[in-house]
Amino acid sequence: MTPEEFRRHAHRLVDWMADYMSEVERFPVRAQTRPGEVASALPPAAPEAGEPMETVFADFERIVMPGMTHWQHPRFFAYFPANSSPPSVLAEMLTATLGAQCMLWQTSPAATEMESRMLDWLRHAIGLPEGFSGVIQDSASSAILCALLTARERATDGAANERGLADAGAAPVVYTSDQAHSATEKGAKIAGYGRNHVRLVKTGDDFAMRADALDAAIRADKAAGLRPACIVASMGTTGVGAIDRLDEIGAVARAHDVFLHVDAAWAGSALICEEHRWMLRGIETVDSLVFNPHKWLLTNFDCSAHFVRDPDALVRTLSILPAYLQSREGNAVIDYRDWSVPLGRRFRALKLWFVLRSYGLAGLRDMIRRHIALAEWLEGKIAAHPDFELTAPRSLALLNFRYAPAGAGALDELNERLLHAINDDGRIYLTQGSVRGAYVIRVSIGQTGTERIHVEQAWEAIKAAAARLQSHPRV
Repeated sequence: MTPEEFRRHAHRLVDWMADYMSEVERFPVRAQTRPGEVASALPPAAPEAGEPMETVFADFERIVMPGMTHWQHPRFFAYFPANSSPPSVLAEMLTATLGAQCMLWQTSPAATEMESRMLDWLRHAIGLPEGFSGVIQDSASSAILCALLTARERATDGAANERGLADAGAAPVVYTSDQAHSATEKGAKIAGYGRNHVRLVKTGDDFAMRADALDAAIRADKAAGLRPACIVASMGTTGVGAIDRLDEIGAVARAHDVFLHVDAAWAGSALICEEHRWMLRGIETVDSLVFNPHKWLLTNFDCSAHFVRDPDALVRTLSILPAYLQSREGNAVIDYRDWSVPLGRRFRALKLWFVLRSYGLAGLRDMIRRHIALAEWLEGKIAAHPDFELTAPRSLALLNFRYAPAGAGALDELNERLLHAINDDGRIYLTQGSVRGAYVIRVSIGQTGTERIHVEQAWEAIKAAAARLQSHPRV
């Protein structure tokens, strides 16, 4: 493809992209395809001869689009948001065009230096104090893995990296709440702790990790000859949005000299609003924290802001320096390849720069406050309806509820049927959850274009689906 052919096709694609952004509501939120339908439309092997771009794009619309779930749809209320914005997309287009692999300062100085500055912008924006350095990871899961690895090396005084865990003394242990994201357990498996050395600490009525239960678990492991190494606290758990009290958890971490990481993947974005800074109480005890601008700050996936108090410990944990990665700049620059598990790095900071400059912090605060206000409105509607009940306190823009009409039995099965009916309808997309063992329906508000009308439509769709179930009960 020549540059002129590229220009012609690119103009067409940008027109399509702009139309998609303005017309995304015409699609069903969740893909309506059956398993295997997309694969069956694709040939079993690549073509020998090249095909015209017109043909390729026509097949994109015919094959790919019906199989897409539309995360940017304003009635997408499933999982946590992965919101995007036009400035972020434009930056990604430039990133793809440049095609840079930004593993070293030398391989693209602008990428490295912009990443450092953008993470400092974010640190100030969320109220994180001086003393933290930042790096962009692909996801909060990767940041958790980095924390677990760093904690493992601190606990074993570097022996695990050098000799392996089998020859590094007492087995290290990781602690997180029984509400925490599964990324901690997965990271512990990858980092060699083993599933048997992950402690799911009991939570209180507010679903936050109990400091007394954490302290008891650590003391029990010490008495058993094990080595407490890492605590992963949550700021906004995936299920109910629980927020662990960092001051209480941090006091336990300090008392036992255990590394403390905070997973704020979703809720951390709300820290740009001063009224939510209470979540940072106790931050002075924290060793690292991560939150995802790709969830709730209009920066499309992937972009995860990972802040560490001791970057040297992270670098010692991950650094490998073969001859082909050495550079003459040495310690005069940052080489972010040593700050994350993959060697290769994309120029993710560019889209942060575009977003932060385009919207400003005031614009981003307005969006987050709007989403929280919409969740408050829906919370009131659910609480006031006799056939529905809230199953956990609202957390920011996250709700959990279930359908519980008078006299109904088998509520778990009933709510599972209701969720499938809602999602099969296509107007909105919700996900299931579990609150203290009960099957619940989860609503997460946070997409870029979501307004009051979309939440009103969601509430009407929920009530309509419930009414259909009531009219046609399963025999």
